[in-house]
Formats: sequence, structure tokens, C-alpha cells
Amino acid sequence: MMSKNKRIVSGIQPTGNLHLGNYLGAIRNWVVMQNEMKDGDSCVFFLADLHAITMPQAPDELAENIRNMAATLLASGVNPERAVFFAQSDVAAHSEMAWLLNCVARIGWLNRMTQFKEKSGKNREGASVGLYTYPVLQAADVLLYQATHVPVGEDQKQHLELARDIATKFNNDIFNSRNSDIVEENLQNIANKNSHATKKIIGDIMEGIHSDTERQALFTLPEPIIQKTAARVMSLRNGSSKMSKSDPSDLSRINLTDSNDDIAQKIRKAKTDPDPIPENEESLADRPEAKNLLGIYSALKGEVLGDVLQRFAGQGFGQFKPALADLVVESIAPIRDKLSSFKNDPAEIDRILSQGAEKAAVIAEKTLDKAYRSMGLRRRS
Repeated sequence: MMSKNKRIVSGIQPTGNLHLGNYLGAIRNWVVMQNEMKDGDSCVFFLADLHAITMPQAPDELAENIRNMAATLLASGVNPERAVFFAQSDVAAHSEMAWLLNCVARIGWLNRMTQFKEKSGKNREGASVGLYTYPVLQAADVLLYQATHVPVGEDQKQHLELARDIATKFNNDIFNSRNSDIVEENLQNIANKNSHATKKIIGDIMEGIHSDTERQALFTLPEPIIQKTAARVMSLRNGSSKMSKSDPSDLSRINLTDSNDDIAQKIRKAKTDPDPIPENEESLADRPEAKNLLGIYSALKGEVLGDVLQRFAGQGFGQFKPALADLVVESIAPIRDKLSSFKNDPAEIDRILSQGAEKAAVIAEKTLDKAYRSMGLRRRS
């Protein structure tokens, strides 16, 4: 069941207090991918709330974060009329497919996953089983929808390779084997009831089944979209640390809910150095705070950093910061206003997610049903 058109599948864990780093690093990419779709292509976007519970979560906080993340994505331009948009836990097929694939994946494959080692740290024995097996859930997430492409960072490439390994093993060992057995059984029944000539023809067909190198496949093998241009936004107070909601200083980040005055003040107080803006990127190598502010301008403006440097070369940051503040306000203000509107109408968010889940389930159920039957399992429709 190979997809002919391009289908991008991507998920994001719900989190609260979103900031400019979240927007430029991940959220905006969904809008770009959605808007660049050609006729016949599709995007499937989901809130990865099942992945979130692999780490300890306060239930009320998680429920709020799911709505807040949905509101932020919608305010940022994700269009539920152009993309299938839903919460992962609203589509039971994700959990069901994950179990089927857990029975196909191999312990040795999961032992090679480096993110489990990083996230579990020294408390590996105390980590949840879900944290260990969540790459299999990731595989289910994309294989359910016959994804042709999945956006991944360098740290997630290994998980997509695992999804491809699981899909290949399922296609070869289960789906093809099951289909060949069924076809062979049906042909043998026909041969037993017909003439010698018919038996000869059917024998040739059965021989072809066993020698066919172009076997059918249930799962599409997804290709990675490596996001090399995703902006890495650093703290406004320390250019060597990522912008983070956990930083105790609110001046370290631009929140998507900040007022225009707050944004201007934070940019004005952002740490820099006394040297002027250089003409080339090499000169920024040992100037992390300067590189961060110029990188934010570059990302929001949609220009390469070299062009930004040429425009502002020789100027001090006292001249550059007002231009940056204006650009950040211009970019964030519309999102903030729409975000406020969505947050004031949680019923609308729930309605959008429910409609998206219904659309997603229609796609996912077709794949899940075939997976069940391929494994010889009964399933009530």
C-alpha cells in the first residue's frame, strides 16, 4: 500500500509558556510545510501527548498544555482545513499499532537508541518502560498514515531509521508471508477442481509468487526531511544557552504572550558586546550574544545571515536593537492576539481537535485493520 503522493507526518509534544525559540525552531516549520503542499499532497500534524507521559506529568498541567499548544499552533497559522490536526491520544489507533509493532521490533534495535540513555541518565533502572519503547510509538505514528516524509532533527534520525527497519520487517516477514499463503491456498483450491491445463497455469502463478522480488508492502518507508535551517534561538542573557521557559529570568526569552513594550524592553536589555556588527559570519565565531540577535533577525526576516550582516555592518547594537525589536513585534503581535482569542474559547479548540481526530482515524484505521489481519488477529470493525 505505497503512497503515490507526498504525505508529511509530524508531531510535537505539548508544553506550556511557549517562546520565540519554540516558534522559530519547530512551530513555524509546520506552517511552511502546510503552505508549500502541492495538489494531492497532505500534512498530518498531531500533539504528541502520549509521548509526553513517558516522563512524569501533572495531569491538570498536561491537559492545559495540550490546549495551549493547540491554540499556539492555530494562532501561528496551522490551518485545519489544509492539514489534518489532532491530539494523538484522541486516535486510539496510535496505541494499538504501537503494541503490534512492539511485537515486531527487536530488543537489540531499541538498545541502540541513544536518546533513552540521555533522557534516563543515571536513573536508567527507574525510567519508565514507555521512555524505553517510545521510538516504537513514533514508528506507529508515521506508519499509520503511510507517511512518505517525516521532518526530523539530527537527534531524531536514528528513530526514523528504526521506523523503517520495523516497517521492512513487518512487510517482509508478516504482510507478504500472510498474503502469499492466502493466495497460494486459494489457487490450490481452484487447481484441485479443474483440468490438467488449468493446474499447469496455476502452478506457474504460484511459482511466480515465491520468486517475486517486487513484493507488496503494507507500510510505506518514510524518508527524512532534515531540518538544517531550523533556527537555534539562544537566551537573551547568555548566548551559549538555549532560550528556555525554565530559565529563572524572564528577560532571557521572548514569550509569545509578551506585550509589544515587553518585547522592546527585552531586546533593549539583551546582552551584547561593545564591538560593531561585522561584515562576515566568521567574525561572529567568538561572539555568541551578537550571533544570536543577528540570527533571530535573519530567521524572522527570511534572509540569509550574510545579507543581514552586509546591511548592518559597522553599526553598533544600539542602532541594531530597535530594528530587531520592531521586527520581533511585527512577527509576534498577530500570533499573540490570535492566541488570546483561542485561549478565551477552549470549546473551539476542542471542536477543531475532535474534527481532526475524526479525519485522522479514517486514514489510520485502514492501515491498522490490515496490520491486524496480516498478523492473523481478529478485529471488530
